[in-house]
Formats: sequence, C-alpha cells, structure tokens
Amino acid sequence: MSRSSKLANAKSKHASSGVPFVVFVGLFGLGLIGYVISQMFLPVEAHSLHWLVALIGAIVGGLLGWLWYHWRGDII
Repeated sequence: MSRSSKLANAKSKHASSGVPFVVFVGLFGLGLIGYVISQMFLPVEAHSLHWLVALIGAIVGGLLGWLWYHWRGDII
C-alpha cells in the first residue's frame, strides 16, 4: 500500500467518528444563552416561550457548530 493511500484511509476513519465536540458546545452554549436571555426579556408567565427560544438557540448553535467543524475543524 502506498503512503498516500494510507493517509487517505486514516483521514476517512477519523472524520466519521461521530458528532464533533464543537457541535455539542454550540448546542449547549447557544441553548443556554437563549434561555437566559429570554428569562431576562420575556414575562415570567411565558415559560413555554423560554423553552422555545432555548430550542431555537440550540438548533442554531448546532448548525453553527457543524459549519465551524467543516471550515475550521474541531476545537479540541
């Protein structure tokens, strides 16, 4: 086996090892930030809206995490 094919096999195995850490950071980070900011600006009675904003923030964070992973790689 040539050296270039060994490197290609090594990269393909590493790239398919599951969900990257940066995606989890985006999910948790923006979800939490969205929830906290919604707690500050929405009325106290609108608890379901707080969770909706947290869910939207987590989805956006996950998408941004995937984009970061594809452009820059993982953060660890």
